[in-house]
Amino acid sequence: MWLVIGLGNPGPRYAATRHNVGWRVIEALVRRWQAEPGDARPAPWRTWRATRDDRTVTLMEPLAFMNRSGAALADWIATHAMPQALLVVCDDVYLPLGMLRIRPAGSSGGHNGLASIEEALGSREWPRLRLGVGAAPDAAGLRDHVLETFAADEEVVVREAVERAADAVECWLERGLTATMNAFNRRMQPNEEAE
Repeated sequence: MWLVIGLGNPGPRYAATRHNVGWRVIEALVRRWQAEPGDARPAPWRTWRATRDDRTVTLMEPLAFMNRSGAALADWIATHAMPQALLVVCDDVYLPLGMLRIRPAGSSGGHNGLASIEEALGSREWPRLRLGVGAAPDAAGLRDHVLETFAADEEVVVREAVERAADAVECWLERGLTATMNAFNRRMQPNEEAE
C-alpha cells in the first residue's frame, strides 16, 4: 500500500485557501486516475484508491483541522497498517508562488500539519512535496495569509502548479524520489514540462 496525503482544512470555508493546495493535488489525482472512493465507514479522513503500475495507492485528505493531521494519519495506520511508502503534499509560504520542492525528510519548517504528522510518526524521515503559495506580508499576518483565497492572477499560477504537483506524485510512484527531485526541484517557467 502506497499512501499520498494532501493536507488542508475541512469545510467549504477553507476549500479555496492557500492552506488547502494539498487537497487540490489529491483531487487532481482522483480525477486523473478515476480513483474509487475508499473507506465507507465514518472516519477522520476521506480516501480514494487506485492501481498504478501494479501498486495499490491510497489518496487521503485528513478531515481533522491542519494541526490535527497526524491524529488522522495515526488512526488510519491503526486501522490499515503502516504504508509501504508515504508522501505528504502541503502548502509552503516560504516558496515562491507555484514553485515545487520535494524532499526525502526534514523539519516541519513551522508548518502545523507537518509538525502534527512528525509527532504522530515519531520521525521526520518521510518525503514531503511542498507547493509554494507565496509569502505573508509579515510574521504577524501569517495565519490570516494561509487562510486567504488566491487573487485571480495567482489562481492561474496555482492551477498550473497543482497539475505539476500531480505530475510529481506520478513521477515519485513511477521513477522514485531521486528522479522526482531532479525533475521538479527547480523553478519552472509557465507551461514548461518536467524532464
